[in-house]
Amino acid sequence: MTNDVYAFGADQGPASRLAIALGAPLRQISLHRMPDGESLPCVPPATSTALLYRALDRPDDKLVPLLLAADALRRAGARRVVLVAPYMPYLRQDAVFAPGQPLSRDVFGGLLGPAFDQVVTVEPHLHRTADLTPIFRGTPVLALSAADLLAEAIGRRGQPVIVGPDAESQPWVTRIAARLEAPSMVAHKVRRGDRDVDVTMPGDADLLGRRTVIVDDICSSGATLIAAIQRLRAAGAGSVEVAVVHALFKREVGAALRRAGARSVIATDSCGRRASSLQLAPLLAHALCSEMDR
Repeated sequence: MTNDVYAFGADQGPASRLAIALGAPLRQISLHRMPDGESLPCVPPATSTALLYRALDRPDDKLVPLLLAADALRRAGARRVVLVAPYMPYLRQDAVFAPGQPLSRDVFGGLLGPAFDQVVTVEPHLHRTADLTPIFRGTPVLALSAADLLAEAIGRRGQPVIVGPDAESQPWVTRIAARLEAPSMVAHKVRRGDRDVDVTMPGDADLLGRRTVIVDDICSSGATLIAAIQRLRAAGAGSVEVAVVHALFKREVGAALRRAGARSVIATDSCGRRASSLQLAPLLAHALCSEMDR
């Protein structure tokens, strides 16, 4: 079975790294915008299995072109179309948290699932969702973990203390700390708004002079991480580092994290960050090859 990687121009960097890891050609999808703003993607001839790579940060402008490209690939000859979307949006709204709100997770999954034969993603927001396959209307969703990748990047230097900024980060903290044979702790978070967050460290935390590393799956506004950095610095931590999977933030947020006291900020290239970020291509390629060998 032949397979190529297909990508829009904005995703050429990480898509090319995936193609190289797979030993597969990279094919570019062109995108024309009509005068009224409608999208018209155009794909090259498709192989039997088309791997459509798309970074889905800032998703609203990307969803319609993505769905149209999936249809175009089938019409161009693809028998299977696999979406490779390292970051999967709209999963944080996995419940109706207040009257009048939508259940965004189910709406998004219902739109995306039927367009693809399989979806491959990394660290989706699964805090209240055991399995995304039913949410994506029966389309199999392969959810990969980047915990080991982050653990390797953090390393054991100075026996770091692994810190989770809230209760939802507990599985992350546990796995990374176990891999590094390092102590860990989880903070308590109270969120009052997108950028209004209070974080409290455990009262018995001994952080004086210690190397601390905050780990999380998503950073967008940076409010939670900034609050956690400030608390760790106030508790006497010798250094504070940040490691996240999905860096949804703009450059100024990264600068704000450093001003708050973060010695370093590492993230994957799931959202198109520069090539020096932690690259997901080997993780994705290994999973895709394993799936195709079945």
